[in-house]
Amino acid sequence: MRVLTAPTLAGLTVAGAMFAGCWPASAEITNAPPLKTKGAVKVETFAKGLVNPWGMTFLPDSRLLVTERPGRMRLIGKDGRLSLPLKGVPAVFASGQGGLLDVALSPDFASSSLIYFSYSEPRGQGSNGASVARGKLVAGEEAARLDNVEVIFRQEPATTGGMHFGSRLVFARDGNLFVTLGERNQRDKAQDVGNHYGKVVRLLPDGSVPKDNPFVGKAGVRPEIWSYGHRNPQAAAVHPGSGKLWVVEHGARGGDEINVPQAGKNYGWPVITYGRDYSGAKVGEGTAKAGMEQPIYYWDPSIAPSGMAFYTGDLIPQWKGNLFVGALAAQALHRLVLDGDRIVGEERLLGDLSQRIRDVRSGPDGAIWLLTDSSDGKVLRVVPAGP
Repeated sequence: MRVLTAPTLAGLTVAGAMFAGCWPASAEITNAPPLKTKGAVKVETFAKGLVNPWGMTFLPDSRLLVTERPGRMRLIGKDGRLSLPLKGVPAVFASGQGGLLDVALSPDFASSSLIYFSYSEPRGQGSNGASVARGKLVAGEEAARLDNVEVIFRQEPATTGGMHFGSRLVFARDGNLFVTLGERNQRDKAQDVGNHYGKVVRLLPDGSVPKDNPFVGKAGVRPEIWSYGHRNPQAAAVHPGSGKLWVVEHGARGGDEINVPQAGKNYGWPVITYGRDYSGAKVGEGTAKAGMEQPIYYWDPSIAPSGMAFYTGDLIPQWKGNLFVGALAAQALHRLVLDGDRIVGEERLLGDLSQRIRDVRSGPDGAIWLLTDSSDGKVLRVVPAGP
């Protein structure tokens, strides 16, 4: 494997030196334009007192809807005040990496009041699996609830354990729903298209299968599958320009990947990877193989990525169009400079906070919003330092 150090970005150090990044060997590397971030932004605490918050989304009135992994969902007012936990949230398997996970508004939320959420669902006899449900949000100022909750998708088969649920939810421009699914720490099943392990699936809003999914009508293949060969994708977003889905997934010891999943394509895990097993042992056959796609970017060593957003605001104009990825192990926010579908530079931000960044959003106010993953989790805003 050829390891390439990320290009230096002049004037970009905020919390120490650049975090080393790597490109697939076939990618061309160029220098990013010099930007002056240091001292230009600050972090504000908007809300606190959350227990391992995992996902968030903004309501049209700018209130936040936030999930807590133990199984609670809360509204956060414009003043940062937490609501009581919403009633109507189903029971979750809250163990290991499992629990109440991502949340997203239906594209027609203004008329339907529907929200979608992912969670590790208890399936009986000690088994569980990633599931997606939807329900109507009845949101008062003091109390809120979910009505008419229905499960629209279940990752199959169910299994035991608390590892690798994936579970980010992203609505595409055409109204279809992408769901990222981890391989439940059963790595070889990521290559088996007869199950939902290590897959990105594409659903209609009611959970049924779009007729133009790549594997519709093929014997022995789950028709929901959009792409496969993923490990544990805990970040996903739609590119604001191209409309393509981008996914970031955990490697093992190294090999965290950014992919732009295409219909029917195989992204290699565990046959190809830029990482190694936690024991240090080799995984798979190498870093490339015919018929398997390369990531557009990867990290080695791992940063443990979770949550991502393309910045579309105007509050910090020098960041417009950049991609931001949260890091759990690296305890930082990673800013990636893009040139089309190519990543041409990286900056490590907010390392001085020593916080696991679980989710990242580009807010309607132009700020970058973050969730910190801890027993005293916070909602943070990254805003300009000056007036």
